[in-house]
Amino acid sequence: MNYGMRCHDICPKGDIDTVLDAVKNNGIHQIQLALGKSIDGFDFNYGHYSPGLARMIRNKLEERDIHVAVLGCYINPTNPDEGARQAEVRKFIEHLKYARTIDADMVGTETGRYDAAFNVVPYTYTEGCYQLLLKSMREIVSAAEKLGVIVGVEAVHDHTLYSPEMMRRFLEDIDSPNVEAILDPVNLISAENYKDQDEVINKAFRLYGDRISVIHVKDFAIQDGEPVFANVGDGLFHYEPLMKNLKQDKPYTAMLLEESNTGRYHSDVKHLQEIYDRV
Repeated sequence: MNYGMRCHDICPKGDIDTVLDAVKNNGIHQIQLALGKSIDGFDFNYGHYSPGLARMIRNKLEERDIHVAVLGCYINPTNPDEGARQAEVRKFIEHLKYARTIDADMVGTETGRYDAAFNVVPYTYTEGCYQLLLKSMREIVSAAEKLGVIVGVEAVHDHTLYSPEMMRRFLEDIDSPNVEAILDPVNLISAENYKDQDEVINKAFRLYGDRISVIHVKDFAIQDGEPVFANVGDGLFHYEPLMKNLKQDKPYTAMLLEESNTGRYHSDVKHLQEIYDRV
């Protein structure tokens, strides 16, 4: 696997040289980069892109041998506030231009909830919310196809794409080679299905394994009946079925540790690689 981390887990937000030096100095060569979460001094909202700014970022990445596996632009494409939804779509499309110039593999997002404050609400799981997602994503994907950039889409158990079946349906409906899947298997695990997590993981690979291009990895524990974050190897997540599927069908996939830290990163990678080697 090709291991890496989210940039904003490596160090606090700061000027671009300080942040990318921290990435390099910790021996990390692949990141998920959310520009607004990591880099100070620039406005990465819609309307501030220029090719020169993107080239500057690319040059600083290349100088340090850092590759962006995912340019993070995590919007809410099902925001019921129409003005806010349109603004987020515009922001995402502008990030596609950054991705093309800095040679990021994709621009990634989750699929949102039908709530302006991003609360969990029942309407998120309805056909109406799904159709709103398609409306947003068709506009995004049309731009991605014209620019030659990949859109990475991540399913989450309490978002609009809440299951492997919904992700499969989405990929068929959107019908574009410019859309790939980001798989965070822990994000597909809920209080209702965590005891059947092996089947959840295997189902994801059965239904859309051919479209999985990036893995997010972490662990989980159960607290008060609900899944909560845990560090790699410290929780209840079964890594074996994930690694077995990857080894069989998706070698060298980017695997990005989430909510990790630089003190754990290299030992966590060693632990993950040991599992990968033995399955």
